Amino acid sequence: MEKFSNGLTLFFSLLVEAIPFLLIGVAFSSLLLFFVNERALIKFLPKTPLLGALAGSLMGVFFPVCECGNVPVARRLILQGAPTSVSIGFLLAAPTVNPVVFWATWIAFRDQPEMVFLRVGFTLLIAVTIAWVFSHQRDMRPLLQASVARQMPKLHPPVAPVNPLLRSGTFLIQADGTTLKLDDPAAQSLLASTPSQPMAIKLQLAIDNMVQELKELGAVLVMGSAIAAFVQVAAPREWILALGQNFVTSILAMMLLAAVVSICSTVDAFFALSFASTFTTGSQLAFLVFGPMIDLKNIGLLLTVFKPRAIFYIFVLAAQLCFILTLFMNFYVS
Repeated sequence: MEKFSNGLTLFFSLLVEAIPFLLIGVAFSSLLLFFVNERALIKFLPKTPLLGALAGSLMGVFFPVCECGNVPVARRLILQGAPTSVSIGFLLAAPTVNPVVFWATWIAFRDQPEMVFLRVGFTLLIAVTIAWVFSHQRDMRPLLQASVARQMPKLHPPVAPVNPLLRSGTFLIQADGTTLKLDDPAAQSLLASTPSQPMAIKLQLAIDNMVQELKELGAVLVMGSAIAAFVQVAAPREWILALGQNFVTSILAMMLLAAVVSICSTVDAFFALSFASTFTTGSQLAFLVFGPMIDLKNIGLLLTVFKPRAIFYIFVLAAQLCFILTLFMNFYVS
């Protein structure tokens, strides 16, 4: 009964912590959708894979969302045809490379300011590398969920266009009697770039889009939070913490702990600081770098965009790079 009570408390704690940032991410997504000319924005992004990866990884400075809120924004970038390197770079780096997390980490490690810059530096290096690797996949559709792939701009126009009313989706009736498919990227870009569209209509469409994304992402967030809370209660933490003295096992333990605990990146620095006396410096960095990229709570949200094998690729690459960098850090400070 006590474990059930603790699990329920952790479950609601994760939700209370995550929902505000999910709302922020969905709000940014809708604002980007209806109030920003996305085609013009994408035109300014670098087309070369490496520069695109770097630009996407640094976009979190302007979109300060955690790992709960970056998925809707990354999905919007993908749907509007942003370069693969930009979308993946933003997805991995935005939860850490933003002013809110930078400030929170600085407050937590005020006596170790190098931890703040190492966290940002390692995150950028990992995000840019993985985004550059994914940039070689020119067509992202095979890695995306079918519902997302169908909404992406076509590489080649269809031979026989299909009446949009014969396809499933949400439609809005316009003043002239025509219909507008809400999740059609072409229609959405047209809305965003049409100056004559009344502000009230744009605002209503943005709210409708927020509700639609919250229904989809919110349900998955609840399931992910429930799984994370269950694992936290059921897993023998004493066994995990006992691994903290070794250079190698301490990193693996903290990466596992980061994935299981699923703490929001805006507050995870204070959690990592509590292990400063028992865990190595490299393992604390592993917790701070790896957790915002991949955790149990976030996997559910990622599954709304990517197929499982794509998430597996991201997970493996992020884990390998994080382990190598933080292991080097352990040997360097020893």
